[in-house]
Amino acid sequence: MIRTFTLWTDEVDDTGSAVDHVCSQLAGAGALMKNTIGIVACHYEHVYSGIFKAVCEALPFDVVGTISQMQAVPGKADSFLLSILVLTSDDAAFVKVVTPSLAGGPRRATEESLGAACADGKPALIFAFVPFTLKNSGDEYVEAITSVSGGAPCFGTLAVDDSPDFSNCFMLADGEHYQDRMAMILVFGDVRPRFFVANISGSKLISKGAVVTRSKGNVLMELNERPVAEYFDDLGLTGSIIEQFSMSSLPFLLDYGDGTPMVSKLMIRLSPEKHAICGGVIPEGSTLHIGMSDRDDVMSTTGETMDRLLLDIEGASGALMYSCITRGMILGAEQFKEAGLVDQKVGGAIPFIMAGSGGEICPTQVQDGKAINRFHNNAFISCLF
Repeated sequence: MIRTFTLWTDEVDDTGSAVDHVCSQLAGAGALMKNTIGIVACHYEHVYSGIFKAVCEALPFDVVGTISQMQAVPGKADSFLLSILVLTSDDAAFVKVVTPSLAGGPRRATEESLGAACADGKPALIFAFVPFTLKNSGDEYVEAITSVSGGAPCFGTLAVDDSPDFSNCFMLADGEHYQDRMAMILVFGDVRPRFFVANISGSKLISKGAVVTRSKGNVLMELNERPVAEYFDDLGLTGSIIEQFSMSSLPFLLDYGDGTPMVSKLMIRLSPEKHAICGGVIPEGSTLHIGMSDRDDVMSTTGETMDRLLLDIEGASGALMYSCITRGMILGAEQFKEAGLVDQKVGGAIPFIMAGSGGEICPTQVQDGKAINRFHNNAFISCLF
């Protein structure tokens, strides 16, 4: 059994006040069990002010997570919230893993660190926390973790911030921050995680499926054996429209053709060669659908996902949730409206933290002890455990 509760502070300047606030909540949460760990999301100002480090030094357990541009706990949502989801248990074990530098590639770093941690058995669940970098694709992290762990379900996020150049997208671990390392929490024991994904409604698709006939990694070159720019032109998606909407309300749904659910991907921009630079790998042979998201669709898909979660909430102790920053961009001035809906649906039923994401890691299904782990863009994901 895992017992779960939240700690938080909205103090960004006064270190003493922040530590006192968090520690008073911890004191009121009851005795910790044999094994405890914390999952954190906070604004980068908490790092630069020293508050994140001071809070970690005051807590009697490891804390890992990421920078985020928004955070929420039951009853509260804000950009400047430092929130921690605490997991404590006598029979479940939590193993923290921090990789060496990712400069040599995610596969090598994952094998060096995760391989040793899984030597005595496959974890029931892996939480992954990744810094945002243009050097590696999120799919590379997912593929490496899945392979090295033997198919353990993996749930997590790429860090994201609200700076113009995304220069503060750190992974966080025990008071320190990193731009070149990944952290993981391996959960061992009798744990039954359940996963929920919201992306874009089928009614919002503006194209029939097109086969990816030429691509390289996250670069999409041809659809239906035609240059991708020509395909966009046929849909009335001129260059100006693409540049305006590509990072927010113009998601793709990707069908891998293997019977698994479709996954949302984003186009970041058009290259000078008129290729589509995407937020994740677009495999040749997959089928791509283009959608046009809006505020109503963000809210309806998240609400439907929370309704599904509530149907499976019996016996669960907590939930961790991430929402792509692009969903907040679509909501605009109402960027916390999605978090408010989550709180309205489940805040009185279960402890949770929700945070913004620069890319979402979540299984689309788990069968026969092996997970189909996927890297998503423009998604809202939830892990109930």
